[in-house]
Amino acid sequence: MSPERKPFRRIGPDQRRDAMIAAMLAVIAEEGIAAATTRAVAARAEVTPGLIRHYFDSKDALLSAAYERHMTALTRATCGPDTGGSAAARLARFIVAGLRAPVVSAEAVSLWAGFLTHVQQGGRMQDTHAATYAEFRDHLQGLIVAALGEAGRMAPPATLRRHAIACNAVIDGLWLEGGMLPDAFDADELAQIGLASVGAMLDLPLTAEMIEEGKLT
Repeated sequence: MSPERKPFRRIGPDQRRDAMIAAMLAVIAEEGIAAATTRAVAARAEVTPGLIRHYFDSKDALLSAAYERHMTALTRATCGPDTGGSAAARLARFIVAGLRAPVVSAEAVSLWAGFLTHVQQGGRMQDTHAATYAEFRDHLQGLIVAALGEAGRMAPPATLRRHAIACNAVIDGLWLEGGMLPDAFDADELAQIGLASVGAMLDLPLTAEMIEEGKLT
């Protein structure tokens, strides 16, 4: 008897493309980027390697799409819903969300690290990195502009850009350590450090007390 065949599923091209990207991320997360061959991804997505080549003109194109998906998901989770409140509270909410699970996780950092060598090689991956970094930093800069404006302090564009770069670096550094050493920090320690550090850099009262008082809910 021939082996039982899996039932045919008719899905649209967008869904099939999404499945291939998800399969690429799953293989990288479980086995590392070296194991993420077209054949391995095709097997995970339950398609043929030829079908992957139909949707992506190269493996690099699929890698770039997977990297964009990963980084965009982290940005969306950090931004979260706009639940109102003061501009300072919205900035604090952004910092806290970026330094808590699920944004901070060993898997998120492992995936990012797996892509890193490919980003450094330039091409599509570097373009994707530049675009996703700019999206995150620009959103952060908008929050900074609003919080400073709320405090009656205006700043020139060049200063605001430097603020965003520096504050982003603080958040990124804490995120990296939290994902690499998940047991090295007390509960919410990273979020508290992030609030204190960004608050000191901007001379704004972004403190742990804001969370304890329920102002970020």
